[in-house]
Amino acid sequence: MHDNKLADLPELTLRGMVLGALITVVFTASNVYLGLKVGLTFSSAIPAAVISMAVLRLFAGANILENNMVQTQASAAGTLSSIIFILPGLVMMGHWHGFPFLQTLGICAAGGMLGVMFSIPLRRAMVVQGELPYPEGVAAAEILRVGSSDADGGEETRRGLHDILFGGALSAGFSLAASGLKVFAENMNLWFSAGASVLRLPVGFSLALVGAGYMIGIVSGIAILIGLLIAWGIAVPYLTAVTPREAGTAISAFATGIWSKQVRFMGAGMIGVAAVWTLITLLRPMVEGVKASLSTFSRRRPGGEGADRTDRDMPPGWIIAISLAMIALLAVVFASFLAEAPVSPALFAGLIVYAVLFAFIFGFLVAAACGYMAGLIGSSSSPISGIGIVAVILVSLLLLASGAVDPLLATPQGGKLAIAIALFVTAAIIAVAAIANDNLQDLKTGQLVGATPWRQQVALLVGCVVGALIIPPVLNLLYNAYGFTGALPREGMDAAQALAAPQATLMTAIATGIFTRELNWSMLAIGVALGIALIIVDGLLARRGGVARLPVLAVGIGIYLPPVVSMALFFGAVLGWLIDRALRRRAAAATADFDAYAEKPRQRGILVASGLIVGESLVGVLLAAVIGFTGKDAPLALAPAGFEGIGQWLGLAAFLLILLAFARRIMPSR
Repeated sequence: MHDNKLADLPELTLRGMVLGALITVVFTASNVYLGLKVGLTFSSAIPAAVISMAVLRLFAGANILENNMVQTQASAAGTLSSIIFILPGLVMMGHWHGFPFLQTLGICAAGGMLGVMFSIPLRRAMVVQGELPYPEGVAAAEILRVGSSDADGGEETRRGLHDILFGGALSAGFSLAASGLKVFAENMNLWFSAGASVLRLPVGFSLALVGAGYMIGIVSGIAILIGLLIAWGIAVPYLTAVTPREAGTAISAFATGIWSKQVRFMGAGMIGVAAVWTLITLLRPMVEGVKASLSTFSRRRPGGEGADRTDRDMPPGWIIAISLAMIALLAVVFASFLAEAPVSPALFAGLIVYAVLFAFIFGFLVAAACGYMAGLIGSSSSPISGIGIVAVILVSLLLLASGAVDPLLATPQGGKLAIAIALFVTAAIIAVAAIANDNLQDLKTGQLVGATPWRQQVALLVGCVVGALIIPPVLNLLYNAYGFTGALPREGMDAAQALAAPQATLMTAIATGIFTRELNWSMLAIGVALGIALIIVDGLLARRGGVARLPVLAVGIGIYLPPVVSMALFFGAVLGWLIDRALRRRAAAATADFDAYAEKPRQRGILVASGLIVGESLVGVLLAAVIGFTGKDAPLALAPAGFEGIGQWLGLAAFLLILLAFARRIMPSR
């Protein structure tokens, strides 16, 4: 469709914004639950685009630009849920006893909207003039084009929606049977002892993780498995062999304690060095891109009437005004956070200035880095966790070096406040990073379909606000229903059902270790050394060519994620590889081009995988509401006591059948 025809189409509409807000509720709740349970979030751009096309097709005048605005708004809000990588730490350490609505809303909205503002000057150099692939942005644009085509768009859209619903129904049914009715087990663990060493064979049945594993691919899946083997095949067996075990302690509790208190920090070191290495490798092109973008931006009038419609950014005056307003909001939020702190007025003001300046300066650097990384490797693959680890270490060390928190460290309560300040400042950084990581991907989609940039930027801001409104009540709902590891809101709650919040647990432990000077630096150093060694190995593999690679970030994730999580991700990656292999054989038999032959099955696979993630996550949120209403840990349980053994085998059988159904759903008929 020519631009003169696109210019006449409605783009940023009220019905689109309402639909985007409704989709936001679903995907934000799903991402918050998934992130708290297993430490992962997913990109909602493609499923949001499919849902938008299916719904807006029922109304007159629906078009590709309107659908693009809906997915832009929904994906921004879903991405903002990455704030759960840090905020639960404030509850775990006892500073918060829930999530204060206004403070949580403020930090999410201010950080997210600053992320939008920081990414606008980068658009021309990184999206329009640059050669970055933006894989997820290009995929979303292709989905929008197919769904909006006159020839078969209606059928393709209906099929895509059915794929999402198919995956959602499978995942929701299994999750309800496992988490709610308790007739299936959620995982299976086999423990072995070899002398004094403890070994573990984990099998996770989470379909949401299978969907995530399918999306990350076999290379990252194998890297995660390598991390799992390093942790549970080498480190834990060795440490359990040389560490005395208290009498009466079960081997499972003993080994899990060794992993959580020692081995996990190896993963943190590896993730941190992976993030730093990524920044180093991208530093030169990133700086050149930022310079070119700012230079171009300053010479033009992006909102001027003379500019082409598809090249108009939000006017500089609005960017400056919104940025200043968000800085002021950050100052108010930090002041509210410190309102009851026992500090002098001078220290109170100094801490606020420090927090705002660090969030603003480091936030802009992170926004540029994340925007570039998202363009290169995709939003889902960018190391947000690693950036969070680097940020919390920098914030904590700078607070210590400045001497600002020395008066606080004199008392245990003051020391806890210093840790809380570091976590809260890092929360603002993660909000900026997550949104910048997503925004340029969305702007790439808009460029490909002929959208107006400034309207997309408005939709991104709306998405941040809606997401910020949704996140606090969902966090409170999940915390009160399940609790977090080491932080249960009520006595008598089942600790086994607590949400792990792995990144928040790790970053809280790091900040606590820095301020108490008890951080396990040796394990962090081992992780850094291993990470450097693996970076060298990955570089050698890259020089040889081929598909064999060893992404260090994925290896680190395999070390620090719970093993049942890592195994479920690996199963999803293997499933995708097996399907690709079968498609390759069929393409060869038909003498067809493989990429062309496999294009539609891959798109369908992404939609079914998205459905798996959303179905399980929504059941988790709904069960949280039931638990909160009844006050019981398992109000829907049907399985009798002692059913766990049978439930494991029933869960395994159902899990395997669903994997088979997944493959059959997306494979083309012969």
